[in-house]
Amino acid sequence: MTPREAGRESGTDGYRSEDGEGAVDIVARLRRPGLMVGVELRPPRLGLDAARGMDVWIDMYHSVRRLARSGTFVLLTDDAAGDPEEESLAHLAANLGSAADLETVVPFLTCKHPLEYCRLFARRAVGLGVAGVAVVGGDQSVGLDRCVPHGKDLRAILRLEQPRLPLGGWANPHRDPVEQARFVAADDFSADFVLTQIVSHHSLGQVERFQIELERMGVKIPVVYGVFLYRSANPATLDYLNRYFPVPGREITAEFAAGLSADEICARSIGRLRAAGAEKVYVSNLRSREVAARLGRVVGDFEDA
Repeated sequence: MTPREAGRESGTDGYRSEDGEGAVDIVARLRRPGLMVGVELRPPRLGLDAARGMDVWIDMYHSVRRLARSGTFVLLTDDAAGDPEEESLAHLAANLGSAADLETVVPFLTCKHPLEYCRLFARRAVGLGVAGVAVVGGDQSVGLDRCVPHGKDLRAILRLEQPRLPLGGWANPHRDPVEQARFVAADDFSADFVLTQIVSHHSLGQVERFQIELERMGVKIPVVYGVFLYRSANPATLDYLNRYFPVPGREITAEFAAGLSADEICARSIGRLRAAGAEKVYVSNLRSREVAARLGRVVGDFEDA
């Protein structure tokens, strides 16, 4: 058994420790029982004027620092939905500096970059001390072609070159949950944790089927489920979002009409997912400037429910 395999068996990993030396081990944290709520943030889009781009980054720096102090994991997207974004590592390294500010940061890396860029990204991520890197395929319908066919192929390459860097994979319970579980269970999945497509309390059936299959196959990799904060029931917005993930538009509209707030609807998803055994989640669509306060309200609504 390799040192890395031994670490997985014991629920720890050689890349990080929690004994005062190095940053928090994301894999160990995800293996612990109980609720854990992270957030997903988007770097500024490419092409913003300098002043606007700087404002967005300043908001993100402050948010990452606040969230790091509370131990909240922060996922940073990489050209989300095919829209070109500023590269997260360069800006965070230049402006945060301290490893303590990055130990809960998990940047995404899609396959839609040249392979040498991806290798360099992983080396820089290790040097900066981030918690891990979520390596995913990327939307094939827009933008550049992938440098390798699938996220697992890139993870395999980076695993060989950076064996101590925790890597995240991707699953989509909205597709065939049995097939998705088999992908995760495969020997070549090459991931230490899994992030999922956006789900909600309106897709619990898919989530539960996915979990049942993972358990049946003996998969021990921790899974973090995506939850979306719907700010309104605006039909145009819901239709737009539905291009990227299944949106329960009718149900969300009914909840707003019944008087629930955006925070309460998001909290309902977290609560019902947790009751179904999906205790680890990340919340998407929080603005950088408001993220810490908004996340606090969502978690507060969940705890009060």
